[in-house]
Amino acid sequence: MLTGPQNAASALAQVRARIAAAARAAGRDPHEITLIGVTKGHSSDAVRAALTSGLTDCGENFVQEAVPKVLAVDDPRVIWHFIGALQSNKTRAVAEHFDWVHTVDRPKIARRLAEHRPHQLPPLQVCLQLRIGDEPGKSGADVAALPGLAEAVCALPRLVLRGLMCIPPEEDEPSRQRHWFAELRRHRDQLAARGYRLDVLSMGMSSDFEQAIAEGATHVRVGTAIFGPRG
Repeated sequence: MLTGPQNAASALAQVRARIAAAARAAGRDPHEITLIGVTKGHSSDAVRAALTSGLTDCGENFVQEAVPKVLAVDDPRVIWHFIGALQSNKTRAVAEHFDWVHTVDRPKIARRLAEHRPHQLPPLQVCLQLRIGDEPGKSGADVAALPGLAEAVCALPRLVLRGLMCIPPEEDEPSRQRHWFAELRRHRDQLAARGYRLDVLSMGMSSDFEQAIAEGATHVRVGTAIFGPRG
């Protein structure tokens, strides 16, 4: 694990350089892109080292692991993103401890997040997870359900709908990776044409975030390239 500040600084600098290069190649401003350091499987010490090196946004997948880590880090600089599949019995913990949820895929989850969001906290920032590609059993809303889900989220006062998220099928070819990211952008644009104000595309991980940036990603979720393999 990259727990030392020096290692974290070097890894973050390399990832940020890759983001900047991908953004410039796409004619974009690198400052438009938020780097979410995926900290699942890594210690609170690793998180602190990354924060010391300038990371501000951290992503977690598993509620049982995440909540103790959020409490242990206890740093107001951190913006915490929940990026894992979310079960209805875990919505209270997520609503109480996270700033963003990227994986809302059905109205029931949205309602429970809104009900459990503490009133002293600002509204929860939300992305809808779309299942793209023919992968039965994978988390995410069907394309046909997307307009109704967006309407349901926007009707809840403790949530703010920001955009879409996907975890596409694994591809080795950059052109195929871009295909799936372009699909998510197309669905975001279709919702925007219906009047939804959406400014976020959460897509791209360590192996493919350059292709995601080329297709308009605003938030990339990078773990291994920053923290190394999970322990």
